[in-house]
Amino acid sequence: MTKKIVVTGIGTSSPLGGTAPDTWNALLAGESGARALTHDWVSELELPVTFAAEAKVRPDEVLERQEIKRLDPMSQFALIASREAWEDAGAPEVEPERFGVEYSTGIGGLWTLLDAWDTLKEKGPRRVLPMTVPMLMPNAAAAAVSMHLGARAFARSDVSACASSTEAIANAYDHLQQGYADVVIAGGTESAIHGITIAAFASMQALSKRNDSPATASRPYDLTRDGFVMGEGAASIVLETEEHAKARGAKIYAELAGGGVTSDSYHITAPDPEGWGASRAVRAALAQAGATPDDVTHINAHATSTPVGDIAEYKALLAVFGDRVGSIPVSATKASTGHLLGGTGALEAIFTILAVQQRLAPPTINLTEQDPEIPLDVVTSPRALGDRAQLAISNSFGFGGHNSVVAFRSV
Repeated sequence: MTKKIVVTGIGTSSPLGGTAPDTWNALLAGESGARALTHDWVSELELPVTFAAEAKVRPDEVLERQEIKRLDPMSQFALIASREAWEDAGAPEVEPERFGVEYSTGIGGLWTLLDAWDTLKEKGPRRVLPMTVPMLMPNAAAAAVSMHLGARAFARSDVSACASSTEAIANAYDHLQQGYADVVIAGGTESAIHGITIAAFASMQALSKRNDSPATASRPYDLTRDGFVMGEGAASIVLETEEHAKARGAKIYAELAGGGVTSDSYHITAPDPEGWGASRAVRAALAQAGATPDDVTHINAHATSTPVGDIAEYKALLAVFGDRVGSIPVSATKASTGHLLGGTGALEAIFTILAVQQRLAPPTINLTEQDPEIPLDVVTSPRALGDRAQLAISNSFGFGGHNSVVAFRSV
């Protein structure tokens, strides 16, 4: 028997704000989280890109000193977002063995790894901290969240590049359906705004180089788009079976109706140019939701602002929705937040949850001349979605050909 899976809590620390409400309000206001980087290493390394979308509220403003000391920044953000989501859900009373964590990252504890390497070279092996491995491992965020909240059903980590946290949510849906848990906290995190990643992404021509105008650099679907903007932060959602949520009188934001996960098997960085893998992920999510393409009322697109990626996603959507694709409101929220890599899917899932709950599509900023090869109905100012039942999808695609899509339904 298929169970209904619902969202009862949300939390985030993002380039737009330190909480989910602050982030959502800034998104609706058309703000940008992209700013010039002020770290000394930016000029010392002569980086070709000198801006990014750093988290607006720094972890040391929120966490205890000991938590900062024992956790890599990516785990710090995960803990902040998960605490907020858990409190927002009313701190559900659930048996630890019936409570799971599904948490992702695309890169892991990059800062810990590279700082430890510097220490090894400059001061020798005896000065490398014993907590280095527990801090840098990709599953560290999932472990930190599970230990802090007392989740013993499972603590899983999904690592599928920029599709990671959407895949985590899709997997959480499956685990709840299969009866492995009654409550799951799912999400993703990333803190990889570092000289090495900026240099590497810039080298492959993936980043925007608009150093003179960070706030307008990410411009999905625009003819002048020239790459993505690196972002940072984490987002978490609390998922429960409807039976469990109603039994405790929980507020419900939306239903997680289904998820789809596929692989392109095409290229390590480039998407399938026809979007076949992505379109299969959309169809899989809709099938699991018991829905058809005609039921979809809103799309939160992956839309990174790269010349190739935006067109490939459009072709995937065209393959699924046909001529109707041009009449579905589409939001490309990375224009405001930048690209949080492994954390981006969970953040955009929250935007999609709030869109169906409030029946309000958030805007896509920085679109001044839409690419005629991508004739989508792009939302450029907050748009009411109407009183009808809402079904929205959120897309995430990652290096390696990973495709993940989740669908949310209004309740």
